[in-house]
Amino acid sequence: MRALLLCDDFYQPGEVPIQAITPLREKGIAFDAIKNAKDFNPETLSNYNTVIMSTCDNISQGDTTPWKTVAIQEAFIKYVENGGGLLVTHNGTVAGDNTEKLDKLIGCRFAYHPNQTHVLVQAIKPHPVTEGVRPFCQLDEFYELELLAHDVDILAAAYTPPQGQEEKYETEPYYNAPAFIAPAVYVRTQEKGRVCVITPGHNLEVWLDAQFQRLLENAIRWCGSKR
Repeated sequence: MRALLLCDDFYQPGEVPIQAITPLREKGIAFDAIKNAKDFNPETLSNYNTVIMSTCDNISQGDTTPWKTVAIQEAFIKYVENGGGLLVTHNGTVAGDNTEKLDKLIGCRFAYHPNQTHVLVQAIKPHPVTEGVRPFCQLDEFYELELLAHDVDILAAAYTPPQGQEEKYETEPYYNAPAFIAPAVYVRTQEKGRVCVITPGHNLEVWLDAQFQRLLENAIRWCGSKR
């Protein structure tokens, strides 16, 4: 299994996903990482089973110039429709000013998050992506999404108590109102290819959580199994 990691933007240094994905090499997942979008060549997409998009429309953390041109967006669409896998994590859901084509492929765009709080992630249905993943809770950004695709299949939910009531987790771990539940993991397909979105993952501690590591490995393999 071979993956390409696109990372590093204004919101998150590329070292976070790179450190998190490195242990998966021992499980047979080889990956290349690109931290500057100027180095990305869409013609190389076909060399990978799965592309992990962990960056928004910034060239790098130090250069917020947009890079997801119409041509690049169409290259991702072609890659997925020909059987490639696209795994979008956290800040990868943040849309650019002109990324509508890619947003539709991903199936969502980031809408809002409150201040960091403890976020509980729990699978809500069986699927290869969530297989063996137990509930986990970490300090994170609670992402609310605008869903754009009709075929989004939500596999795991994120829960967080209202701001100022985080202590509720100590006595009522599943204390929630509907407004404080959001998709944490979903999948969709487009022609021959597969797309998975994982919304947790702002802090390195989240990525290194054993359950998140299992989720990440599952998602990379599921997305890329068509190539």
